[in-house]
Amino acid sequence: MEIKAKIERIFQTQQVTASFKKREFVVEYAENPQYPEYIKLEMIQDKCDQLDSFSPGQMVNVSFNLKGRKWTDPQGVDKYFNTLQAWRISSEENAPQESGGVGNGATPPPPAANDEPDWLNADDSDDLPF
Repeated sequence: MEIKAKIERIFQTQQVTASFKKREFVVEYAENPQYPEYIKLEMIQDKCDQLDSFSPGQMVNVSFNLKGRKWTDPQGVDKYFNTLQAWRISSEENAPQESGGVGNGATPPPPAANDEPDWLNADDSDDLPF
């Protein structure tokens, strides 16, 4: 998933265990500008450092995965947790422009004439290739 949002707050990296660290941040997502949403996301491990070059108020594109976990407490009651785990953040001015093209805004080159399989160029158009 990906959203375009404004950074509201960036927290310090937390060393959760000796081998696991995470860093949380909040963005203001205004799909409807009259009712902005404040969404907390997290980055983990080596991704935490991506946030160093950003600051509150900056417009960004955030790519993330929706994660969910089930945990059973000592009394046997199931609890459910959701996490928005970001894996890429990029500045809005460095982001590719959406133009209906191929992801980077560029028009793809036309295919070469010989890029088609041989069976497409066969004279017998009634034959199936399988």
